[in-house]
Amino acid sequence: MRVMTAGEARLEVRPRSSVRVRILASILLVTMLGMVVAGATSYVAARERVLTGVDERLITVAESVRGLVSGQELAAPTTPDSASPTATSSPSATAPDAARTFASSTEALELVMQRLIPERNEGALGLIDGAPAFIPSTATPFSLVELPALVERAVGETADGSVRMGTFVDATHALRYVAVPFTVGDGTSTALYLAAYDLRAELADTNSTFQTYALVAVAALAVIALVGWFVAGRLLRPLRELRETAASITGSNRSARIPVVGHDDVSALTATINGMLDRLDGSLTAQRQLLDDVRHELKTPITIVRGHFEILDPTDPAETRETVALALDELDRMSELIDDIEALAVSEQQGLLSLAPCDVLELTEQVHAKASALSAHRWVLEQTAPVVVDVDARRITQAWLQLADNAAKYSPPGSRVGLGSLVDARGELRLWVRDEGVGIPPSAQDRVFDRFGRAETGRSQTGSGLGLSIVQSIARGHGGRVELESEPGVGSTFTIVLPGAGAAFGPEPADTTSEPQREDPA
Repeated sequence: MRVMTAGEARLEVRPRSSVRVRILASILLVTMLGMVVAGATSYVAARERVLTGVDERLITVAESVRGLVSGQELAAPTTPDSASPTATSSPSATAPDAARTFASSTEALELVMQRLIPERNEGALGLIDGAPAFIPSTATPFSLVELPALVERAVGETADGSVRMGTFVDATHALRYVAVPFTVGDGTSTALYLAAYDLRAELADTNSTFQTYALVAVAALAVIALVGWFVAGRLLRPLRELRETAASITGSNRSARIPVVGHDDVSALTATINGMLDRLDGSLTAQRQLLDDVRHELKTPITIVRGHFEILDPTDPAETRETVALALDELDRMSELIDDIEALAVSEQQGLLSLAPCDVLELTEQVHAKASALSAHRWVLEQTAPVVVDVDARRITQAWLQLADNAAKYSPPGSRVGLGSLVDARGELRLWVRDEGVGIPPSAQDRVFDRFGRAETGRSQTGSGLGLSIVQSIARGHGGRVELESEPGVGSTFTIVLPGAGAAFGPEPADTTSEPQREDPA
């Protein structure tokens, strides 16, 4: 049995049919079903109207025949397949009120054949004692004389004297007929008037109309398919470009983006994907920059340690002690660098923050007390904000003390360093550290927040160069920022600004400047 390799597992999965084809097929299927249902329903309704109209005309023919013969109305005829197949219609019991009298059934049938002119798609035949005797004087589309089976059937059905209506179908005809028997005069012969409509001819117009409908429906489906193909292609183009862009992105080529066209949901998805690609690109760039910076920072202590060990004289105890002390110092510096890198990585992940209600006044006093033990400076608690905020108190303390440590490094011993907190007029919570150190030149104020970024101030540069980057990451993790105000030779003020304090953290104190300042000399 062969084991699948990782490369084979990552092979691109190609679908059997594209989304474009499936969407178009679904649209065409639903449209076709709608057209079929609508067309079939309309056709059945129209066909039923035609057949009903034929039956009504045949009933009128039967009434007209009886009216011509007797001058009386005739009840509706029955059909052979009706519930009462033997029902008959008989003249009224009253005396006939005819305009004329007939000597025989033959004379009456002749008058009927003269008066009733067959309509379009109608044929007629007059029979005396079951034998054809009269045909219409005008041409008809078909001859009932040539249909002996129909004639025989009609004669048999009307043997009891009832009017009958039925349907006759053979290989070439589909006829709806009515047979009206009557006997007048001396009663020696029986007349039968037979009229029939060609159903296929009657339905020809309806069938032709719906054949046209079918052709139009097919043409409409073709147009819908064509338009839908292009519309679906346009709407799905960002998805195809997304797939192609994702396939083209590599570690060395991360600049590809998807063009955003339109203002629909797919365009919004495209913008979201582009934003995700931007974040991934920024993350990869930051990681690569961090690795480059770490490699650069670690190269110096490694080179120093290696160089001293290479020239070390093991027989000289004093030199050995000096070299070991130097190596330990460099190793401590590398350990500090690694700790700072870990702290920076954690601070950049917002999901790792543990937000909880925190009393800013108490937090400010705690940070002041801890900072007072850092160095021999005059640590002054300038102001406190009596509000409660939802922050990660441990991370805020870390960032605040980092600013305090930074102030201690670049301020003369015994100089004043102030700490404080307040809620400003915009409702933002401000946590600051203010020193009287060497200050930072304007050209370097942005660079000091970069990883391993340091300003040229003329003083010795200590630490990993990640402290202010960690502070900035912690502030951003809380949705805030770090502000810097500095002037060379005067001092610097670093402020952590957290947004939304006015709404989420409580009201600003009425007079925060009235609180006395406290100094804690180291």
